Amino acid sequence: MAEMLNERIRLNAGELRLHGIAESPDGLIDRAEDEGLGYREFLDLVLESEIGVLEGRRYAQRLKMAGLPHHKTLDEFDVSFQPQLDPKRIAELRSLRFIERKVSALILGPPGVGKSHLSVGLAMEALARGYLVRYATLDDLVRGLRKADALGKLSSKLTQLQRPHLLVLDEAGYLPLDRADANRLFQVVNRRYTRGSTIVTSNKAIGEWAQTFGDEVLAAAILDRLLHDAEVLSINGPSFRLKGRFEALGQQDDDHEEAGE
Repeated sequence: MAEMLNERIRLNAGELRLHGIAESPDGLIDRAEDEGLGYREFLDLVLESEIGVLEGRRYAQRLKMAGLPHHKTLDEFDVSFQPQLDPKRIAELRSLRFIERKVSALILGPPGVGKSHLSVGLAMEALARGYLVRYATLDDLVRGLRKADALGKLSSKLTQLQRPHLLVLDEAGYLPLDRADANRLFQVVNRRYTRGSTIVTSNKAIGEWAQTFGDEVLAAAILDRLLHDAEVLSINGPSFRLKGRFEALGQQDDDHEEAGE
């Protein structure tokens, strides 16, 4: 009898898309019995379970749509390796107040210092708090815009890029843009200005961005919107990638010494 009742619960819960109940009715019932829950408390437990399952699925969907290159968190960032980096600045970015204020965050520094890790870590934090996030390298974004323009779908693409609460543009400054590409990038930035937040990582100082964007007027217009009330974080420490390389070489030397070579 109990098995038939459980099967009916699963079927009805599945039909109503109550996935938490459908997947584990026994677990909910056992917990209610163990804790001696009343009807009202049991109903509250069931609804809380459903909300948890629903939010988990929504988070998984947001994470998939974000297109992040990896899922490293801010907790995995080794602040001690960058002694010049003020932990208070990281904490301020982590508060995500810049997203609430709909302003940008610029993370600048030479290759290998952790700019991309920080930008992805902030994106992960935003996803966990329910924000919509999209990630792209600047090169990928520019190629996507160029393709959309060639197909007569630029307006639709710009609308799509306006939608996320946070847009991460990684690796700006590695390749120079021609005027047409810079103009399309300006349209993205202009559409998002005061409507959403953008994180930009770059190996170039702000004063060098005119060279990257190929046109001083467009560079000034892009910077004017990105820098307005923006959070700017400069990292001038050692390279994480070189650290890993040196550690690997050191291990090889130790292995050779142990082998008597």
